[in-house]
Amino acid sequence: MKIAIVHDWLTVYAGAERVLEQMLNCYPEADVFSMVDFLPADKRHFLQGKRVITSFVQRLPFAKSKYRTYLPLMPLAVEQFDLSGYDIVMSSSHAVAKGVLTGPDQLHLCMCYSPIRYAWDLQHQYLRESGLNHGLKGWLAKWMLHRIRLWDVRTANGVDQFIAISRFIARRIDKVYRRDSEVIYPPVDVSSFTLMAEKKDYYLTASRMVPYKRIELIVEAFSAMPEKRLIVIGDGPEFAKIKAKAGPNVELLGYQSFAVLCSHMQQARAFVFAAEEDFGITPLEAQACGTPVIAFAKGGVTETIQGLDGDVPTGVFFREQTATAIQQALHQFEQNSNRITPDACRTNAMRFAPERFRQEFRDFVGRAWDGFQAKLE
Repeated sequence: MKIAIVHDWLTVYAGAERVLEQMLNCYPEADVFSMVDFLPADKRHFLQGKRVITSFVQRLPFAKSKYRTYLPLMPLAVEQFDLSGYDIVMSSSHAVAKGVLTGPDQLHLCMCYSPIRYAWDLQHQYLRESGLNHGLKGWLAKWMLHRIRLWDVRTANGVDQFIAISRFIARRIDKVYRRDSEVIYPPVDVSSFTLMAEKKDYYLTASRMVPYKRIELIVEAFSAMPEKRLIVIGDGPEFAKIKAKAGPNVELLGYQSFAVLCSHMQQARAFVFAAEEDFGITPLEAQACGTPVIAFAKGGVTETIQGLDGDVPTGVFFREQTATAIQQALHQFEQNSNRITPDACRTNAMRFAPERFRQEFRDFVGRAWDGFQAKLE
């Protein structure tokens, strides 16, 4: 079999790239295609030395720093990849990769991180946060997203089978494309995090500081509780705004190395997470350290954290993205912390190890290929 893997864009080594890494571990003979490839040399290890085949967007002016502004051209760009020589095409898609053109004798499997978030249910939030909810630029953005939605639905018909990264995303796929999908949770590098049973008296949150992560809410909640200590790791465009709201009990460390982040995760009393994520890797990394998670009860975390209503809880949920709800969840956690053990947190996180992903992914591809071959006979 000849296999092609089509990824949206290669600019950082983050969650989608970790999935791509394991897909390549399963099928090292696969060729890799991407809209652009601007990965720095020290982040390319997971590609196993492969040459990435890129689209014409790679060569457009300022593409390295402004590749996202070329989104209106990406549907055209992804359709220019000639994949006619491959038996199986795997799209690794949260934007446009699933729009590749395939024929009736080719199997197209889509690892879907989400239908294009900013074109569907998160459009209004995206436009507000980008300052594009009014004016001429706003109308142009809305028209462009409208055209993207039409294209996105049309190209879903070219996918033979979808894989969703969580039940939350499976529901979004069903809502947007009216297609079933099989859930295969992404791999989490739990082996890089070791359990520590002894905890210190502080809470931790860590994230890139962008609006949807809601770090500001966490800082606001703790600043109103001076008896509790919060450490914040991460940098981003919201850093100055958040720092201005932090009380003396809140310590912002900015960007830190993996070693520093891991050490703080291991020793924190709990990790606080206020975002609505499609899956959410960081809360699982915290649990791998034996650290409970206090999280907003929406998105993928409801599938990766065991709440207090379970027999073996690993965290506490809050139902609203407000500072008050976070404060109430903190009190609930402290009242029930004796029910949550480091061993339980670690055991729960181990369910998401890369070995499990590779086995489930290979099994899925094997079943899909056998079923596809049977249809051709």
